Amino acid sequence: MYEELKNAENRVVGLKQLLRSLEEGAVLTVYLADDAEEHVKERVLHAIGEMEVHIVNVETMKELGEVCGIDVRAACAAIIEN
Repeated sequence: MYEELKNAENRVVGLKQLLRSLEEGAVLTVYLADDAEEHVKERVLHAIGEMEVHIVNVETMKELGEVCGIDVRAACAAIIEN
């Protein structure tokens, strides 16, 4: 289901990198873990605002971290433009 993120050449993982990429307008798709802390989800959604960015909900932070190929949990990730 998350093959696009798993195989993406250009992706960011984590809140700081995601927010930076959103500011640059480089985000195509955001992946947001359902069990992430509410303030993290709110910051991401607020930063997206009116942008036309596709949002994909992932069940757990553990699952998102595994899809991204990291050994820790991830609250959010994104596929970005080249």
